[in-house]
Amino acid sequence: MRRDLRSGMVWLPALGLLAGLLVGSMLSLSVPIEYSRYAAVGILAAMDSVLGAVRAELEGTYRSRVFLSGFITNALLAALLTYLGDRLGVELHLAAIVAFGVRLFNNLAIIRRRFL
Repeated sequence: MRRDLRSGMVWLPALGLLAGLLVGSMLSLSVPIEYSRYAAVGILAAMDSVLGAVRAELEGTYRSRVFLSGFITNALLAALLTYLGDRLGVELHLAAIVAFGVRLFNNLAIIRRRFL
């Protein structure tokens, strides 16, 4: 049985992401250059989790525990890779950026197909 796309809480994560992006672009906060890598992987981890939640809700498999644990685990792993890369002098944060980038585009493609 196909779920109606307008029912449930499908739009809540996307609305929260959009509101966060709007508020963030309106505030004149600057991130120090030392922390820009951490901010970048943190933003990608958050976007990956939100789009994954939207995809799961559309497929009828969303579970809040999975969302929260994935969000925390992704953020911690990305921060750890970035930190280790900084200590070793290696660009390890690129591994997180590539992994999250691939997942973002994959989830977005699946969400787009569900609407078409």
